[in-house]
Amino acid sequence: MLYRPSVYDFLVQNDPAQANQFSPLPGQPPHVAQLIATLLEYRSAEEAMRRRTGDSMKMGVTDLQALRFLLKAQGAGRPVTGRDLADHLGMTSASVTAMLDRLTKSGHVLRTPHPTNRRSNLVTATPGSDDEVRHTLGEMHKRMMATARALSAADAALVRDFLDKMTVVVDGIDRSAANS
Repeated sequence: MLYRPSVYDFLVQNDPAQANQFSPLPGQPPHVAQLIATLLEYRSAEEAMRRRTGDSMKMGVTDLQALRFLLKAQGAGRPVTGRDLADHLGMTSASVTAMLDRLTKSGHVLRTPHPTNRRSNLVTATPGSDDEVRHTLGEMHKRMMATARALSAADAALVRDFLDKMTVVVDGIDRSAANS
């Protein structure tokens, strides 16, 4: 089952008047409130998974985000500097330096001199880090792929379109707030 009923769903089925009182979106049709509640539940579950993954790898969530960014960039053949990491993670240079010190000490990343900029380093994930991430996240990725494969092409397109639109909305809110 893809959808986990919530307390709100129970109220919708058994006492619609009370459900509107506890709705995450008062005044919205139940299907809208249920969809947003499900999206928020997924986000919460994903955040918890990231914390558990970081805990099992003995690193913080931001460290894990940095490592995943490095692995993705390496897979695409794209070099990464500390500045690139700072921009991606929304961190200061000093915070990224401290994080890279930790990840270097733990053997997860290597810093090498930048070939054309003597004041910069290239940052790469170690092969052992790639193996560790794959081992830690491999089963979860298999279950996610199985869940996605269970959708018809039409259903997958509908979900993808919805998530793409939600991404644009959320990115727009972040940019608007940052520019205020």
